[in-house]
Amino acid sequence: MKSVLIASFFLLTTCFAAFSQEKPNTAVAEKGLIKVSVMYPYAEGKTFNMEYYQTKHMPMVAGFLGSNLVKYTIEKGLASGIPNQPLSYMAIGTFYVKSLSDYQAAIAPNRDAIRADFPNYTNISPVILVSEVVK
Repeated sequence: MKSVLIASFFLLTTCFAAFSQEKPNTAVAEKGLIKVSVMYPYAEGKTFNMEYYQTKHMPMVAGFLGSNLVKYTIEKGLASGIPNQPLSYMAIGTFYVKSLSDYQAAIAPNRDAIRADFPNYTNISPVILVSEVVK
């Protein structure tokens, strides 16, 4: 009986230790990356086709970025931070890249193709913010 209790205790503490280990902080791995946020402001009469953006436009631009691209995200605006106010942005697409100069070199020759694709998913002129991830 004593050996069963010891074995059970050992098994329980091993499982607890395995499940309670702290997860690595992925934000630390992103420190120093360049973040390019392409934001589509909300306004009356403006449209945005999220399906097209998600399946066609963003993968196309990601392909231009090649190995410089670490990841990209797509956000769909739901609400404003202030109750009963319209949302600020209908959507935000974000690219995380290793090098700003490599990003600019990849986008420059493809700028016309990227802009020509806008009417396929939106009638909004995006606002672009380039920043460095600090944490």
